Amino acid sequence: MLRRSRRGRGAPPRAGPAASAPRLPGRQRWCLPARLRIPFALVNRRTGDHPSATCDDYRGGRLVAEHFLELGHERVAVVAGEPYASTGIDRTAGFRDRYREAGIQLPSSRIVHSRFDAAGGRQAAEQLLRGRTRPTAIFAVNDFAAIGVLGTLRDHGLRPGRDVAVAGFNDTPLARELPVPLTTVRSPMHEMGGLAVDLLVRLLDGEQVKSERLAPTLVVRASTHLATLSPAVTDL
Repeated sequence: MLRRSRRGRGAPPRAGPAASAPRLPGRQRWCLPARLRIPFALVNRRTGDHPSATCDDYRGGRLVAEHFLELGHERVAVVAGEPYASTGIDRTAGFRDRYREAGIQLPSSRIVHSRFDAAGGRQAAEQLLRGRTRPTAIFAVNDFAAIGVLGTLRDHGLRPGRDVAVAGFNDTPLARELPVPLTTVRSPMHEMGGLAVDLLVRLLDGEQVKSERLAPTLVVRASTHLATLSPAVTDL
């Protein structure tokens, strides 16, 4: 969330209720500034009709599903992130809907919520591997959760990209430096930040603004397709 003082564009924000209540759970964090009538714009998350600059997370989930389908994966799973976060909700929905269009229903047991960190991804992957049938591909809706998935596969003697395909989301700098580089969806973070600042400035100037969604890009690396080494389709 971005916030600016009404005392001037260069002045620091005045301490107040929004600064003193940072630990509210889930959606309440996004609603507090609205209740206090503080102009704000969300970055990378959306909620209700509040102005936001986000990636098209739904489209990003579909991109991963299309990639998995092209590789022949039908028994797939999702590490879906926190259940209140629009990023995880939309990415999971796009992935699930694309598989439904292909005639494949994802059972609820293969959609596991977790924290957006490596420990959360590790725990979710352990739960998925304890199921009756092991998924052949796992989509983690965040790169750090995907790193946790990779660690769990390693501990079980499974090879990412060969035994189980793994894809993440955001294309963090670490993704391409891993021992098995991570297939991921590149989210235009820099552009989102600039758009959110612009939305906030326009709000403070009294304009009516609309939320902005930016297009994601799939970056294919070895964690999903070790045999795919053409520079035209990979980023190793």
